[in-house]
Amino acid sequence: MSDAFKLVSTSGEQSIDLKPGAQLVVGRAVNSDVPIYDPTISRQHAQVSAKDGGVLVKDLGSSNGTFLNGSRITEAVAAPNDVVMFGKVAFYVREVTKGGEKPKVASDSFPAPKPAGATIVRQLPVSPEGGIMSGRVKRVSLAVPAPSEPKERDEAAKKAKALEVLLEVSKALSTQMDLDKLLETIADFSFQVMAVDRVSILLGKAAEEMIPRISKSRLGEGYASARHVPRSIVSQVVNERVAVLTDNAAEDERFKGKSILMQSVRSAMGAPLMSSEGVCTGVIYVDNLTSTHAYSSDDLDFLIGFAGVASVAIENSQLADRIQREALVLSNFQRYFSPDLARQIAEHGEQVKLGGTKRDVVILFSDIRAFTSMSEKMDPDDVAQLLREYFTEMVEIIFRHGGTLDKFIGDAIMALWGAPFGTEDDSDKAMSAAIDMQRKLVELNEHWKSTGKPPVTIGIGINCGQVFAGNIGSEQRLEYTVLGDAVNTASRLCSNAGRGEIMISEPFFRRLKSPPEVEEKKPITVKNRAQPVPVYLAKY
Repeated sequence: MSDAFKLVSTSGEQSIDLKPGAQLVVGRAVNSDVPIYDPTISRQHAQVSAKDGGVLVKDLGSSNGTFLNGSRITEAVAAPNDVVMFGKVAFYVREVTKGGEKPKVASDSFPAPKPAGATIVRQLPVSPEGGIMSGRVKRVSLAVPAPSEPKERDEAAKKAKALEVLLEVSKALSTQMDLDKLLETIADFSFQVMAVDRVSILLGKAAEEMIPRISKSRLGEGYASARHVPRSIVSQVVNERVAVLTDNAAEDERFKGKSILMQSVRSAMGAPLMSSEGVCTGVIYVDNLTSTHAYSSDDLDFLIGFAGVASVAIENSQLADRIQREALVLSNFQRYFSPDLARQIAEHGEQVKLGGTKRDVVILFSDIRAFTSMSEKMDPDDVAQLLREYFTEMVEIIFRHGGTLDKFIGDAIMALWGAPFGTEDDSDKAMSAAIDMQRKLVELNEHWKSTGKPPVTIGIGINCGQVFAGNIGSEQRLEYTVLGDAVNTASRLCSNAGRGEIMISEPFFRRLKSPPEVEEKKPITVKNRAQPVPVYLAKY
């Protein structure tokens, strides 16, 4: 008489009693003798029956196959303690006596399972140059060995195929620069090239800051969530810069946690996403919910290679995104700042507070004298051309001396030094710019004289002091500018400067490291100032 056997799922959630003489059909259909609701199970997947010394297993033409100890079968007898897999759902074979299930007996070919899960760690040490050096394997604990690969499989061909897949993945990823679409592509490739149920890609600067940017599942949207990524695995991958494989996560003492137990994670792998500078910038995590021993050491090696290809693609995408943002910033700020300042803002945007801060700045105003009466006598096109030539040369001088163009006010120019960046030489730069502006105007007048245009004269006023610097305006239109008493004083100095004069305040004069010769003038009155403001005329 045949012995009685029992098939016990590796998760412990389901068992199949096989009495002598009984034949049971395993499948996803509700009318199956043993229904297993898993997407890797066919409607009528396999037939099982008790035989002398074991369980006869017959595959019924299933799509994802039936396996005995890792080898795909059509029909075979499973002995006690063997592992039978229907698709990705694994069962242990247990012999049953009248007193109940027999004790698990180890065999040389397939030893009995131990309570601890198996963990493989690939160490990824970083070289002094920042690159990833070749790894080594460290087995942390030992449990039921993963089912062996079919002997007839050619290992060399398998590795060549893996390299071919990585090459194709690399080519595909290299063409995608949008980060969100790239992560979507990486996740989709994970399903194609690895036996995974879920994949998540996390990005961040530290383990506690790793945020899932994408989570997908082949089992449906309800199975994919940022909460599904075990933090214990992420922490080890990031903090130790290792790739991790756990072939029985629920029994693995290193990763036991609520997330793993609640989600019934069977097998999982995680690998770091390393930047070209040797910094861990993310994690790629994959798992299997339906079977233990879903991944082998070779699978972990493949994930490491896959993560390396993905890391390069992600870094290139982030670089392209940063370049695009910097180009946008440059296009916006080059209207106001010198090219060097605009480049600094683009490169250090996080450090530049454009919302509004108090800053100590130098303010310069210049204004064309008698411009209204002069323009009334000129053709509008000639006025526009003259102003275009004048503004082009004046702004070039301001930028050359490290200044910021605040705004044009009709025919007037407002410029400043010290915002958004300041230097110790801001006052001297502003003074040099004012002198160069007056000297350049002499050259422009010679040019305009030859074309029949009238000469132009300007007055310049310079002051310094603390102001509010930032974006001013409405939600529809913002303008970077400065506000404060120091601005009003500079404007007043410009109004009082005569043709060809540069009028500066006493505080500004005291700041100059290389002051020009000056002529002290009568103090001027300024609105909201109780005392007149001492002023000087700079000679050039």
